[in-house]
Amino acid sequence: MDHTLSLLPFLFIIIISSFHVLPVSPTPSHKLKSATTIRKLNRGGPYIGLVTVIATEENAFLRSVDFRPDPTHPFLDLSGRRFRIGKIHGKKVVYVRCGRGMVNGAAATQQMIDVFNVKGIVHFGIAGNMNNSMSIGDVSIPKQITNAGLWDWLNPDKAKGGEDIAYLDVGNYNVPKGDGDNELGSIGYNYEQLYSVTGHINTPQNVFWINTTQEWLHLAADLEKMELSQCVNASLCLPKKPKLVVGLKAATAYIFVDNAAYRNFLYDTFGVSSSDMESSAVAMTCASNGYPIIVIRGLSDLAGEGGDNTVHKFGSLAATNTAKAVLEFIRKLPPY
Repeated sequence: MDHTLSLLPFLFIIIISSFHVLPVSPTPSHKLKSATTIRKLNRGGPYIGLVTVIATEENAFLRSVDFRPDPTHPFLDLSGRRFRIGKIHGKKVVYVRCGRGMVNGAAATQQMIDVFNVKGIVHFGIAGNMNNSMSIGDVSIPKQITNAGLWDWLNPDKAKGGEDIAYLDVGNYNVPKGDGDNELGSIGYNYEQLYSVTGHINTPQNVFWINTTQEWLHLAADLEKMELSQCVNASLCLPKKPKLVVGLKAATAYIFVDNAAYRNFLYDTFGVSSSDMESSAVAMTCASNGYPIIVIRGLSDLAGEGGDNTVHKFGSLAATNTAKAVLEFIRKLPPY
């Protein structure tokens, strides 16, 4: 008898037995349920992705628009966020509140792109005003956005050069003004590294400005004629009617800018008219994935002039005007 063959039943038992001691990691039932729901929803797409930031903006948006929830799956909860599915002006939309900051903005946008069948992203919220020709309550739809928080903080004796695109010399703002020397040195503004579907694999492109989608900006141009709200209530109104402007520039950073000197530096150096904490991250995520993006931001304060108190007074008005602009933009989008 072949002894090799005689050992086969024994080996077979060992192999079968080993299956019983291997760790088992079944897919949680809630993930399977979500996957099933996502497949059903995506068969009914594509959708317009809507991304806002904080509760003030969400409340103004849901209060201002005729949002018709999907009758079967009105929302889907993923990673602690609630993605609302429905229609606005007959257009299918997926809406989410991402939370404050660039990480939240990028994470929620990437998740929306990965999970849902979306054709593009409309990102909106409130922002600080950097431009003296703009006013509280105005709405800006920028053509370009930069990450103004990507810094090289240099020592005062550090020679300028390298890849930094601009410098903020802290000593220039000494009070009383001296020779400009200051131990805080200077801040060199640097580039983002953009990985994109249109670029070479693993070879990022150095970019300072992220462009929003030109075709969508053309659609938004007609919104400059729309009427925006002037009053928070009967006793609290702005001195003049707000306006909507398309084609300015915006800055994003993990900074609430409440300093007039820094506001003026940003405007004079980069020509930015608004500052927020999410827009460039959302726009960069869309550019990386090759999706259309438009950013709509209502101005709630003039940085360094009233600061947090102004935001508390007029933040809801800025959010309401932003929501009105988003609604009108959705109305103008062609059906998919």
